Amino acid sequence: MAYKITDECVNCGACEDACPNEAISEKDERRVIDADKCVDCGACESECPSSAILAA
Repeated sequence: MAYKITDECVNCGACEDACPNEAISEKDERRVIDADKCVDCGACESECPSSAILAA
């Protein structure tokens, strides 16, 4: 089960920097998570200042 980024995302990039698998990238002025690369470590969720990342 991968994480997902909600509409609360402010596109700060903190989650992308925190991801050890480079599963997060910017698309259309927001961040998205590649479910195939996500290993459910939760690093992105804990770094998100706007609480925009949730377990899917």
